[in-house]
Amino acid sequence: MTRSLSRTQATALSLLCLAIGLGGCSGGDFGRARPDVRSDDMHRWIGVEATGSVGLPASQFQLTDNERQLRDLAYPLIEPPHSRPAKRTVVGDYKPMPSPWREKVVFDRTAYGKLLLDEPHRSHASRYAQLMDDVRNDLTRFDSFFPVADRVISLDRKRHASLKYISELSPAERTDATARMEENALIVQWVQQCLHQRVSSYRWALERLVVHAPDGAAADADRLIKQLAAQASNVVIATPPVPGRVLSTRG
Repeated sequence: MTRSLSRTQATALSLLCLAIGLGGCSGGDFGRARPDVRSDDMHRWIGVEATGSVGLPASQFQLTDNERQLRDLAYPLIEPPHSRPAKRTVVGDYKPMPSPWREKVVFDRTAYGKLLLDEPHRSHASRYAQLMDDVRNDLTRFDSFFPVADRVISLDRKRHASLKYISELSPAERTDATARMEENALIVQWVQQCLHQRVSSYRWALERLVVHAPDGAAADADRLIKQLAAQASNVVIATPPVPGRVLSTRG
């Protein structure tokens, strides 16, 4: 009986080890996200997509800390605005997006509002609250993004000015430096254009809410949207004079 019990325990232990091993493989290290899903340069594709969409090459230089932060902070602002269900998953919803300069990209200003109206809510007040939360979040995100963008572009202006003084600068280095400056400038323009689009989406949603369920909260929501519109319109970051096309920041 003792021998039989030992065999049973050994089998159970083997199955337990196998289950733990498979669990680690499927979800990363015991529940943590896999390195191929989340990494330091997980948003590097933003610059590559921006330059590629206008027919320009991407830089082969490694990202600086500031450039990496610029891309990390840009992603939540270029992601299409929508009300966010409680059960959303970070990894499951993450995906690269085409830049607004792709010919087939069509901006739908009604998408956010339709989702806001269609999602189940306890009352119309929660829809107004959701709208205002989303606008506030964008204001907070842009407050974080702007100083980083200003810092990156300021350093790129210095980089551009220094190119003529660098000794033995190879053609490849000049090409990559120029490409990186173009990437950074396009990312800033991408965010600015998306802010204009978000303002348009939020205004459409607020108009529908006023029609469906008028409420005094509409005035507060309108003030927040105007604040976001002012940021999108009045904040101008002078980009360095690098080759490439001039792109509008308005959607």
